[in-house]
Parts: sequence; C-alpha cells; structure tokens
Amino acid sequence: MFHILEKRVQEAFQSHIKTHYGIDLPVVIEEPKQPDFGELALPVAFQLAKQLRQAPKRIAAELAAAIGAIGGISALEVAGNGYLNVRFDRAFYASALLAGIEEPAAPSAEKIIVEHTNINPNKAAHIGHLRNAALGDTFVRMLRGLGKRVEVQNYIDNTGVQVADVVAGLHYLERKSPPEVASLISDPNLRFDYYCWDLYARISAHFKDDPDSLAWRNETLHSIEAGQGAQALLATLVADAIVHLHLQTMLRLGVAYDVLPRESEILHLKFWASAFELLKQRNAIYLETNGKNRDCWVMPAEAFSEASEDSKVIVRSNGTVTYVGKDIAYQLWKFGLLGKDFYYRPLETYADGRVLWVTTDQPLAPDSQIPAFGHATRVYNVIDVRQSYLQDVVVAGLRALGFNDQAGQSVHFSYEMVALSPRCCAELGIALSEEDRKRPYVEVSGRKGLGVKADDLIDKLIEKAFEEVVSRHPEASADEQRSVASQIAIGALRYFLLKYTRTSVIAFDFQEALSFEGETGPYIQYAAVRARNILRKLQEKGEQVPDFRTELSEAVFRRQLQSEDFWQVLLAASKADVSLERAVAAGEPAHVAKYAFQLAQAFNNFYHLYPIIHEQDREKKVFLLWMTEFFRTQLERTLAVLGIEVPPYM
Repeated sequence: MFHILEKRVQEAFQSHIKTHYGIDLPVVIEEPKQPDFGELALPVAFQLAKQLRQAPKRIAAELAAAIGAIGGISALEVAGNGYLNVRFDRAFYASALLAGIEEPAAPSAEKIIVEHTNINPNKAAHIGHLRNAALGDTFVRMLRGLGKRVEVQNYIDNTGVQVADVVAGLHYLERKSPPEVASLISDPNLRFDYYCWDLYARISAHFKDDPDSLAWRNETLHSIEAGQGAQALLATLVADAIVHLHLQTMLRLGVAYDVLPRESEILHLKFWASAFELLKQRNAIYLETNGKNRDCWVMPAEAFSEASEDSKVIVRSNGTVTYVGKDIAYQLWKFGLLGKDFYYRPLETYADGRVLWVTTDQPLAPDSQIPAFGHATRVYNVIDVRQSYLQDVVVAGLRALGFNDQAGQSVHFSYEMVALSPRCCAELGIALSEEDRKRPYVEVSGRKGLGVKADDLIDKLIEKAFEEVVSRHPEASADEQRSVASQIAIGALRYFLLKYTRTSVIAFDFQEALSFEGETGPYIQYAAVRARNILRKLQEKGEQVPDFRTELSEAVFRRQLQSEDFWQVLLAASKADVSLERAVAAGEPAHVAKYAFQLAQAFNNFYHLYPIIHEQDREKKVFLLWMTEFFRTQLERTLAVLGIEVPPYM
C-alpha cells in the first residue's frame, strides 16, 4: 500500500506540473529522516526553482494549494525552505491493508536468467560455495517476489581443469580404473565428494613438487575434450556423482534450479566452434604470431580493459579452449544469439513437483515436454569478485560481436570471498603460523584442502540447534526435535551469509554463526513464532480469533492510530514490498535481511509494550490482535524471500 500511495503522489504532481507549467518533470520522492515530518517528502520545488525563477518555498506553497485531493493522502505541508511533506490518511491506509489491496504487477515480456552456485564438480562444496548459492537463490526469490519471470541455471564445468586434476589423481596416482571408481561412488560408507576433496589436495601438492607431472593434466584435458579414453570415462563418473551430491547439499538450504547447462555439451554440440567462428569473422580475436602467446587465439587488451596491456588467451596454442572462451559461447546462448540449443533430459523431480533438467548431446523423443530455456532479456551471473576480469572479457566478447544491448544487460552479480577466522581454524584443528593467527581472516584454499565443507558446517549447526531444542522441548519426539533444529540451523546459516553486503569479506566464525541472539536468523524466526503463538494462546483460552474485517472499521482505525507508536510500527511492517523493490534495484539481498531484522525488533518491542491477550478494552484488543497477525504475515513473507522457514516452536 505504501508504494501505491507513493505512486499516486508522484503521478499527481507530474500531471499537475505538466498541465500548469508545461514541464515534463520526473518527480523525486524521498522518505523524511524524522517521522514528525510525515511519510513522504518532495524536493520538487527545488527541481522547479531554476526553470520558474521563483523561490522554492513559494513554488511549494502554490503546489500544495493547487494540487487537489489525492486518495489516501490527508495533508500536503510546506516545510523548511521549500520541501513538501506528505501525510497519509492513517485510517484509509490501515483499511486498505486489512482489505489486502495490493498494486497489480505490471505485465512484462522480460525473462531474467540468474546463474549461480557453479561449483566445480571435483570435490565437496565448501562455505564459499554456500555464499554464492544463498545470494543467488535469495536474489531469485526477490525477483519472483516482484512478479518477474526468472530461470535459474547452475553451470556445470565438467570438462575443466579442476575435474581433470582429480581424474589425473585417480588415473595416475591411484591407478584406478573406471569400474573401481564406480565402486567407490556406490560405496554407502564413503562420501565420494569428501574422498575427492582430499585427492584434489594431494594431486595439487604433487604437481607443485613435480612440475613435469603437469603433463598428466594436459593429457587428461585432451581426453576429456575429445570424449575418448579411460580419463574421459572417469571424468563423466566423477562429475556426475559429485553434481548429485552437490544438489543434495544445496537442497538442505532450500536451493533449487531449473536447468543445469554442462560444459561438455558446449563442446560436443559445437557451441564453442560456432562462437569461435563468429569471433574470428568479426575480428574480435586474432592469432598471435609472437611472444609468450604465440600460436594462441587472443582478444586484444583494449577490448576489455584500459588498465591491462596483456591480451587474453581464448584458445591455447595446443588447441584447447580456455574457460572464458566457453563462457562467451554460453553467454551468447543465454541471450539466444548463438543459433544453437542444447538437448535436455530430466535429471530429478523436487518435492514440490518441479523438474530439474540437465543438458545432453542426445535428443529426447519429439513429443517430450521440454521447457524453453535461454533467450533471456537480462542475465545475472553470480560469481566471485575475483572473477571480475574474466566477466569483463565475456562482456567484451559480446560487444566485439556487435551485441551491445545484450552486453549492457549482462550483470556480474559479484561478491567477496568467505574466509575463516583464526579462531575457527583453531576449532577445526588447522595449524596456523604466528602471522596467520594475527590476521583478521584466513583464506580458504581447495587446493590446500583448507576450508569448511558445506555439509560438515550444516551438520555442526544442526547439532548445536538440536541441543537447544531438546533442552527447551524435552517432551517432543526426537524426529520433531531434529526437524525443528534443522529449520533453525538453516535459518541461522542463510541469514549469516546474507546479512553482509556483497562487497564485504565474511570471516566465518562458529561462535558468531551459532549465536541465537542479536542480528541472526533465529532471532527473526523467534519473533515470527511468537506472533503465531499469540493467536494460538488466544484459542487455548477458549477465545476465537476475531473477524477483523467485521470489527475493524475506518473509525476504529482512526481512533487507534492516533497513537504515534501504533502508526509507526504499522508503517514499518507495511514496507515489505517497498523494501524488496529497493533491494532488487540495488542488487543487494542484505537490504532484505536488514529489513527482516528491523521488523522482528519492531514486533518484539510491540509485544513487550502491550499485553495483547490480556487487554480489557475490546476495540483495542481486536486492533492489537490484527497488528500481531499483520506482523506475522509480513515477517513470514520476508523470511520466505530469504529462504528461511518458520519452525513450529523455538
């Protein structure tokens, strides 16, 4: 409702200014810093002052007198040297909230692709991957909350260097055949992604100690790209098994996808070959004949960076394509610019009935019901800020091909890394130098095997939450206690990963993440549970939940909302949609997390100040119960955007 009135005011002023002054002016609307000044503030008189050559205060007075009635607005007031303050009709506002009046979503043909998670399928997921998935998944929920059509992709780099290194470890170090690896994968007593975690650290150390053995990597990469030989079969086994485990890990956080585009199909279906020809035809790349990049196809530095003098290698001298080359082909496909498409097959079905599709190089039967993937109007790539250079090269590739509009709609949704606090390292038994102990954080390194495995972290959080739930609710069954503990733990983890802005480095710390007080997911969950419990306790006393629409008239709202405290908390609770829209515009999920925390704080203050169930005045009691129900609804909606469930109890 807040946004509806905001738009009404904006449109009324723009129409009046155009009619009376002949000026097409985009009217800026602000929110006053102090609640005493009303709900909205317009600096429009200052915008007009130069053109009308009048004092802003005089223009503001003219506008306030001439603008006429605006539905839902009780007053326009001139303040200071020319600001216009707008006051809402509180009874009208509350009645509209009670009636559920909402602004209809504007129809749009826009299709947005959000690509996130993108874990190399060579080992277990770690804490850094969880930040990517939580940010991407939450941003998708934010966009869908505004009625946007969103396709969620999780790119699987199943032919890259990381997979090749694990395959080299299996093939050359451990001398394992494909049947032996298949046996490892099917072993119920072995976590294959954990096994590969350790193997990846071993092979990385081996390459460092014996640089000549890097030939194993090159041989393995060639085998994988050609799709031939034992290494290629091992790569398929490894990648498919670990993707399955990654999907299970992410589902624990409530993260789901629509389609998994795989790098193998970009090669096998000649996506890269088509993109390569386009790049050569448009002179976007050239064959280097001298220097360190001799016999490589490169993109000139001036195409993507003013700061760099080095051209970017797109195809190596040995004929293999780099990651960024394949990513240019992938980005072209996302926008429907490549003239090619994948084949698809269903991989699995989620509990809610949604089908997860994966790309393949083999067509299904012609009558198969396959969704239309790709063909986006805007693309968000959720990728670590350390990949900014490569993302710049991808965008430069689009521009060099003449696709300027699509380049402008390619958004690198970057974020800073997740590191470990020294205290966390100590708790994990990771030995640190004296210098590292003094650092604010220690970087995660998959090659060194240094990091927190995602499932280990989730398990630790659940165990800690389980202890708390058991101590508070010993009468509940173990299964129920475990379910509630899982909801609390996942809420704690997702909120921890989301409350920091994307430009912040997160130093993960067990004690901070497991805290049940302060700015945390469990604090907000508790507020929502408390709001639910008020209505439950009312019924336990033998009272019925009132019919709010019958008992709460505009007259009742007018009387109750004379209280400035009531009005301010209602106003804050009603801004969930506004908060969401602004967070999307800023591309910052942390803004939604902050709003959820502020909303929980407002409700907890409201709860402590007013004895809702024991209120003796019937009118006031019904009003307080409605406020409680409205808070609950807004809290739960906001938590759902954050991917956080509300447990039955805390």
